[in-house]
Amino acid sequence: MDRHEIEGHEVIEGEVKQTGNGAHVLVPKQWRGADVKIVRTSDPDE
Repeated sequence: MDRHEIEGHEVIEGEVKQTGNGAHVLVPKQWRGADVKIVRTSDPDE
């Protein structure tokens, strides 16, 4: 696993959910319009 350092304001943990032909991660409504970065921390379960 690689190590990355990211400066930010807040961290949440969640699970990626299937939607249509892709996937999404839910974040708080207050984050609307903010820039975010998603880091995968485990291999997907197939």
